[in-house]
Amino acid sequence: MRVNPSIFRAYDVRGIYPSELNEEVASEIGKIFVGYTKAKKVAIGRDCRLSSPSIFRALTRGITDSGSDVYDIGKVPTECVYFSVGFYGYDAGIMITASHNPKEYNGLKMVKKNGEFVRGSEIGKEFGKMKFPKTKKKGKIRKLDVWQDYLEHIFSFAKIEKIMPYKIVIDAGNGMAGSVIPLLEKKLPIKIISLNFNLDGNFPAHSPNPLAKGTTLQISQKIKKLGADFGFIFDGDADRIFLLDEKGNLIPGDVALLLVAKYFLKKNSGLAVVYNLISSKAVPEFIKKWGGRPILSPVGFVNIREKMRKEDAIMGGELSGHYCFKGNFYSDSAFIAFLILVQLISEGGKKVSEITSPLSPYFKSPEINFKIKEKEAVLDEIKKRYSDAKRLYLDGITAEYDDWWFNLRPSQTEPILRLVLEAKTKKLFEKKKKELIELIKLLC
Repeated sequence: MRVNPSIFRAYDVRGIYPSELNEEVASEIGKIFVGYTKAKKVAIGRDCRLSSPSIFRALTRGITDSGSDVYDIGKVPTECVYFSVGFYGYDAGIMITASHNPKEYNGLKMVKKNGEFVRGSEIGKEFGKMKFPKTKKKGKIRKLDVWQDYLEHIFSFAKIEKIMPYKIVIDAGNGMAGSVIPLLEKKLPIKIISLNFNLDGNFPAHSPNPLAKGTTLQISQKIKKLGADFGFIFDGDADRIFLLDEKGNLIPGDVALLLVAKYFLKKNSGLAVVYNLISSKAVPEFIKKWGGRPILSPVGFVNIREKMRKEDAIMGGELSGHYCFKGNFYSDSAFIAFLILVQLISEGGKKVSEITSPLSPYFKSPEINFKIKEKEAVLDEIKKRYSDAKRLYLDGITAEYDDWWFNLRPSQTEPILRLVLEAKTKKLFEKKKKELIELIKLLC
């Protein structure tokens, strides 16, 4: 069987349906997954993508043909799979989703009982090579309704009585948040103005990626038009969440991380909080100020999760909008983050812009992408040019000076270098931004 090796990514499996990821490939992956993990009980959920039902049937066929049982939790947000594995004690779980990718894609996010991710690259190494012994008895597929247990679990992280009756705009982006928020709203005193809550794998309203250009335009306009207190936008499989203030401005993920971290550190001073290396320098500064122990991680929520387990951290998060919690089986949950943020804003008694602005004391860029074939050659030259800096090679190169820093890292799946920089003053920020962009383009 021929397969494009690029679908086996560092964290998951993801490809275009059906040219790259199809039923035949999914069935084979199901067999490999059982052979690799030795799982006898596998929880499986799926998102609203058009190809998800077909991929589900093929994937489960591969799993049950290998003698393992499938627990079908239905159409759910990704975090329900992580919850099911942790709460019910299943051996492993798989979520059928391509997360925030365009509608043509689908994929698989895989996890084992101990909270450890099964990386796509690990499955890829076995594809077409693993031998499957004949199974005398096929596994079974059992339906499982997780909603009541799941909702009780996420509500345990917040105190509803402290939440104010805000008017909040929420954009589900035609993704899985549209099935969860109405269940939460029933128990909350808030009024929700819903945008794109109908589940539609075509994602007709906008990109399922909240950070894609133009994606937040609709919710931003709605917040301002209706005079809402603030808003939230989710990605396609609803494992990423972003806060918008009363002016319709998107709050950076590392600022929201600080809000959530402060919530936990009030009750757990001295514990660790994990953040990634492209977060603002303000993140470790505030965590220390609040009595926490900041732990640096490479980019990627799988890395955040692994670092949390190693350091016994209370929580972790990153710019991409993923927030992981120790009490959530070290897994990420956008809806736990949602409840905590609404409670925090309620307790703050101020507008969101007033709460978040002190947490952004520096001038920082979003990720700037450069298409480059010879990524390592460019990185080597950048290392030479900025040899006088304090350098870190955790993920690409991070060069730090007294009043500014930058990180330049390679994409693991594309011929792209990603640049992030931050400075103490706007003048210095603009100067260094221009300097780096011109230099990287010249090296191309």
